Amino acid sequence: QVQLVESGGGLVQAGGSLRLSCAASGRALNTYWMAWFRQAPGEEREFLGTIGWGGPAVGYPDSVLGRFTITRDNDRETAYLQMNSLRPEDAAVYYCAADVRFSRSFEGYGFWGQGAQVTVAS
Repeated sequence: QVQLVESGGGLVQAGGSLRLSCAASGRALNTYWMAWFRQAPGEEREFLGTIGWGGPAVGYPDSVLGRFTITRDNDRETAYLQMNSLRPEDAAVYYCAADVRFSRSFEGYGFWGQGAQVTVAS
């Protein structure tokens, strides 16, 4: 079992930056991929990338490529989503997820954080 707790959401002006954290606890965390997703109202959950124990992150979609960066601090058992040059369309609930297998689909992840709201003011 893995427990994930997110923090760092909030309100930011367009063009600004925000960093989300996902603190993990449980056994054998080194075997888990940690991913980030987001979901805006009325939209499907969007995969933002995933990172294995040794990194680097892979799978950034075009919508965030070059602006978002996923990292992982194994000593702190925490994954991060650094978001720069934020746009109003980035507003969503952001989720971290974990599972032992690599996947780009939300169906591939069995463990989820509670979600963090990100609002971007234009």
